[in-house]
Amino acid sequence: MSVVVDGPAIRLVGHCPVEDAEPLLVALQEDAGRVVHLGELEGAHFAVVQILLLCCPALEGFPKDLFLKNLVLPILGASASEQINADP
Repeated sequence: MSVVVDGPAIRLVGHCPVEDAEPLLVALQEDAGRVVHLGELEGAHFAVVQILLLCCPALEGFPKDLFLKNLVLPILGASASEQINADP
């Protein structure tokens, strides 16, 4: 399992296959305030990306995969560090 729920955080680790989309959705539905950590993410099935697009969680870190970092992350809403560190 590449989706690791750690209290108020969700870590996406390694390659997240399609099977990880449902556990990610459940974790975000259980607590919409959870922060998703992307620093260990090496790749993701587009179903996982769609869950992130649907739920719009706060993001932290940058995925190792350049496609996700350069093309998908901006679609998810600016950069992950700006979402976490933005002034109110």
